[in-house]
Amino acid sequence: MEYAIETFSLTKVFSDWWGRDRVRAVVDLNLKISHNEVFGLLGPNGSGKTTTIKMLLGLLHPTKGKALILGGDGTDPKITSRIGFLPEESYLYRYLNARETLDFYGRLFGLSTKLRKMRIEALLDMVGLKAVANRPVGTFSKGMARRIGLAQALINDPDLLILDEPTTGLDPIGTRQIKDLIIQLAKRGKTVLLCSHLLADVEDVCDRIAILYSGKIQAEGKVKSLLQQTHKTQIITENISDTTLEKIKQLVEAEQADCEITAPMDKLETFFIKTVIAAQKQAETTSGAVSTTQIGDFLTSEYIEQSILDKLVSTPVSEPAETISTEKTAPIETAQPKPNEKVLHELTTPAKPETKDPDEKIETQPVEQITPQPDNINENVLDQLTDSETTQDKNNTQQNDNPQAGEQGDA
Repeated sequence: MEYAIETFSLTKVFSDWWGRDRVRAVVDLNLKISHNEVFGLLGPNGSGKTTTIKMLLGLLHPTKGKALILGGDGTDPKITSRIGFLPEESYLYRYLNARETLDFYGRLFGLSTKLRKMRIEALLDMVGLKAVANRPVGTFSKGMARRIGLAQALINDPDLLILDEPTTGLDPIGTRQIKDLIIQLAKRGKTVLLCSHLLADVEDVCDRIAILYSGKIQAEGKVKSLLQQTHKTQIITENISDTTLEKIKQLVEAEQADCEITAPMDKLETFFIKTVIAAQKQAETTSGAVSTTQIGDFLTSEYIEQSILDKLVSTPVSEPAETISTEKTAPIETAQPKPNEKVLHELTTPAKPETKDPDEKIETQPVEQITPQPDNINENVLDQLTDSETTQDKNNTQQNDNPQAGEQGDA
C-alpha cells in the first residue's frame, strides 16, 4: 500500500431525467496522496471537491475510473472503520448533548463502554467543549457544532481523516487550534485530506495541494515550491542604523535592482490570539468553548490499550516514604510482584483429620422429641365417615360369604 489515496481517471458525470449528460463534475482525476501527509484539495464553488470526496467514500458511484483508499474500496466496512469524516455540514441530533452524541458515534464503530468513556472525555477536553458537554447540540453555535463534528470524526482513532471545511464558523482561536491539531495528527501517523476555501489555513498546514477548476487539476505540488518567488530575495534582520540602511540601498542599486525597506508585520490572527490569551490569564469567564492545546492520548501512535487484569498484575509495590530521594538515579527495572509463599502453602496444603483420644468420653445431652399435635377435627363428622365406611365394608363381606343369598335377593 504505497499511497493512502490513489485515483485512476476518476470521472463523474451527472445526467438529467432523459439520461443526457448535464454536468461534468470531475474529469479524469488522478491523485496520489502519501501516508502521513496533509493534502489540500482546493478550488472555487462547483469545482468538484465535494463530489471527489463522496466518490472516495463510496457515497457516489463514479461514471468512469477507480479510486483506492487505504489500499481498498471505500465501501468496504473494514476500510470505512479506519476513516474519519467531517462533512461540510454537521448532521447532528439536536436533542442529544455533546457527550451523548459522541457515545452514539462510538457505538456505531462498535467501541467498548470503557473505551468510549475514555475517548469521549479526552475529545471533549481537546475541542474545548467539556464545560458544555451536557447541553443539547441543537443549542450550539455553528463554530461549536464544528468542534463536536471534529470530535466525532476522531472517535474511532482513524488512519485517514477527511475534513471538508473544518474551520467554517470557528473563531480565530478555534481555527488556530484546529490547524495545530491537524499538524499534530500528521506527525503521529495520520493522513489528512483537507478541503477549505480559507487559503491561509491551507497554506499553514498542508504539505501539498491540488487546485481544481471545472473538475480538472489545474496545479499540483508542494506549497513552498508553488508559492515561493524565486526571482526575489528577502532579508530579515534586527534594527540597524540609518547609515547601514543607506549603504544597503547603494549596493542594491549598483546591481540595478529595486529595493524596498519596510518593517515586518504580524498576521492579524497572531495579534488576535495574543490579545485573547492575555484576557484568559486574567481569569475572564466565558460561556462558550475553551481553547486548549491538548490532544487525546489514544490518537498517538504509541498508545496501547491495557486490560484491567494487566494493570493489576503490573502494578509496582509502593516504597516507604523514607526511601524517596530527590537525587537522580539510574532507572531500575521493576519486577513482577511475587505471591506470598506462606499463604500459597497454606492454601495448597490439604487439611489433616483431627485426632481424638479413644479414652475420652463424650457426653451427649438427650434430645427432646416434639410430638406434633393434631389439628382440631370435628369428631362427629369423623365418626360418621368411619361408621359409614365400616358398615359398607361389612355388607360387602357378607355378600362375598353368601353368594346364593345375593342371587336370591336379585331374583
